[in-house]
Amino acid sequence: MRKWIVAGVVVIALGVVTTSWAHGRQAEKVLTFKTMVGVVPPYVGSPANAALTRGIQGAGAAWQIDEARGKLRSNGDLEIKVKGLVLTSTGQNPLGTFKAIVSCLSIDGNGDAVTVNRLTDAFTATVPGGDAEFDGSVSLPSPCIAPIVFVTTAGATPRWIAVTGS
Repeated sequence: MRKWIVAGVVVIALGVVTTSWAHGRQAEKVLTFKTMVGVVPPYVGSPANAALTRGIQGAGAAWQIDEARGKLRSNGDLEIKVKGLVLTSTGQNPLGTFKAIVSCLSIDGNGDAVTVNRLTDAFTATVPGGDAEFDGSVSLPSPCIAPIVFVTTAGATPRWIAVTGS
């Protein structure tokens, strides 16, 4: 009887290890970032420059950010942590929530190049400090080429306030 219990435990343990390994392989890192930049002119509120930022318009005022880091996995899992995301003019964040957009270049059903933007749920931001964390997921298109992550306002029409890059 004891041999059967030990054998059962070994089989279960191998199943857990195999499942964990397979899950990790399915959710490979697509993007890791340690910096973001706040929206600055000429991207501030300019619909003319939205094409340069994958169709996402910049906020109506300049923003700055102290620290940012995050990662995006192939299954759409997204982690973002920002510190000091504030208006340049006041040094304060007036918004209680942010959202994020993952923007991918992809291919539509006709084989044409398209930009696909996926919006997250709103997440809490500190007022006036501008610190926030998001840990959730988005539905990525396949393929997701050259992903960019934006932190945005949380209104009906999100405007970007920070973007991956430096």
